[in-house]
Order: sequence, then C-alpha cells, then structure tokens
Amino acid sequence: MPTLLSSLLDPEARHVLDLGRQAPARPFEAGTPEEARRTYEESFPTLQGEREPVASLNERFIDGPSGPLTLRIYHGRRAALASAPALLYLHGGGWVIGNLDSHDEICRWFANMAACVVVCPDYRLAPEHKFPAAIEDCRAAFAFMQSAADDLGIDAERIAVAGDSAGGNLAAVLCLMVRGSKNPPTVQLLFYPNTDASQTADSYRRFAEGYGLTAATMAWFRDHYVNHAGDIDDWRVSPLKVASLAGAAPAFVAIAGHDILVDEGEAYAKRLQDDGVPVVLRRWPGQIHGFVSMGRHGPASRQAVGAAVAAWRGFDGKLRPIDA
Repeated sequence: MPTLLSSLLDPEARHVLDLGRQAPARPFEAGTPEEARRTYEESFPTLQGEREPVASLNERFIDGPSGPLTLRIYHGRRAALASAPALLYLHGGGWVIGNLDSHDEICRWFANMAACVVVCPDYRLAPEHKFPAAIEDCRAAFAFMQSAADDLGIDAERIAVAGDSAGGNLAAVLCLMVRGSKNPPTVQLLFYPNTDASQTADSYRRFAEGYGLTAATMAWFRDHYVNHAGDIDDWRVSPLKVASLAGAAPAFVAIAGHDILVDEGEAYAKRLQDDGVPVVLRRWPGQIHGFVSMGRHGPASRQAVGAAVAAWRGFDGKLRPIDA
C-alpha cells in the first residue's frame, strides 16, 4: 500500500483493511459469482453493527418485470402511520452480490433518522440477469410505492431514492429515467456512486489495489453486468455519459477519499451542479469504499447516513428532525 496515501486513512478504515489482510479471502474475480456471494455474506456481519430496532419490518412480493420481486419494508420508530415520507433504498454490491440482509443496518438507520418508511427491493443480480434487469426491478419497486402509497402509509409525492456504489448507480439512473414524470423522486442520496463504467478515471490508478475494492474487482463486476462493450456508453449504465442531467432530483453525494470511484463521484456531482441540479457534496477524505456498511468499526458510517438525512431535510422542509 502506498505509504503517503495510507498515512491519510482514518484509523477505522485502516483497521478494516488490516482485518482483511489478516484473514485474506480469494478475490472475487478469482472465482464464480456464487462463490463471491458466499464470501460476501460471510464478511458483512463482521463489518456491520447491532441491528437497530424499527417500529415494524415486513416483506412482501410484488409483480416484477420478470416474476415476483421481494421488498423489505421498514417503518421508522417515529414515522407517521399515514402520508409518511418514504425512501427507496437500492443496495450496493457491483450488481453481482448483495441482498436484503447486506444493507439492513443502513435501511434501519434511515427509517429511524428520517422518521420514514424505507423500501428495499431484492433486485435481480448479474450475470444471471444482466443489464437492464436490475434497473427494471428498481423502477418497478418505485412504481409500486407510488401506486400503493396509501397501503404503505406513505406520501406518493415525497418518495426519495438512495443507494451505495452500484446501488448509487441504480438510484442515479432511476432519477434520470423518471424525471419529468408525475411524482418523480424528490431527492437522490448517493453514497460513492458508480457513474462511469468505462473505468478510466485516474482514481482507478491511484487506488487500484490496497484499499478494499480493487480496479480488477470493479472490472469483474462491470463485465458481469453488461451484455457487451457497447453497454458501457449507455447512460443507463454510465449516467455520467447522459447528454444532460437537468431536471434530475436534488442530490446528496457522499465521497470516500481512498476509493477507485472517488473521481467519477466528484465528476457526477459537478455535472449535476453545472446542469442546474441542487447538490450537497460531502467528502470523507480518510475513508475507503463501502465505509457506510462498516458500522461495527467506527462512527463514520452512521454519520454519513445522518448527513444524507440532513441534506434530505434541507431539500424537503417537511422532513422531521434527525433522531440522534
């Protein structure tokens, strides 16, 4: 690991990286997607903290584009029983790994901090279901939230969307897909989003290895997701490549300083600003990719969700104060 850059890491990020070196796992790209999922499912309980209680939690099936789609629904402790604000949360995992349990901690925090209802879809994963399967499922989940707002106890006019990494990619793309429609997302909350699948930003060189997510792993994720090289330039894969971002939902963008995705996250925030979209950009210079899912090892994870909720509250004056 480069000495100069590593000296700038937050202690909790360095600790997580040390844990990974002490018990090294085979890189995802050295095995199959099924093996990667098993490895990931074994690892995330060691990173996330205790599950915070919410008022209620249930799962339901809806009709997805290609069969039943499972949603996990969280009702925050102080959320209203009717016309509550809502959040569609799209989990990360490179479009290949991740599930309803891998980001459960984050969803609970959002539900309680924002006094809202959080809906997390178990969208289809690649390579069994390549692009655009995942975004089609996410769009179906958003449409369901709009059509079933009364049943869910939410306000159809106050649905935000959030996601981390590949989930941030899906959240950004969804906001572009439905902009200009009736009741599009009111806010997009993006944690270290993937916005350019060409993977040519300089941060892919600076942080190629030694900081958790590697350039080789990110290429493996992308190549499982896309059908062919031509998909890389499709803005539904690389939202940074869209002709204009005008009309997209106001955005909160969280950036980890030691992350191969840092440059494209910064670039996306700038493009949003240049195209007239209100943006709150927050940087965690000493953090690594995925830090919001590392609540067991320090306060930065919860602080980042709190910052996202504060930005959401700034965009939506009706949102209730943060539950500290």
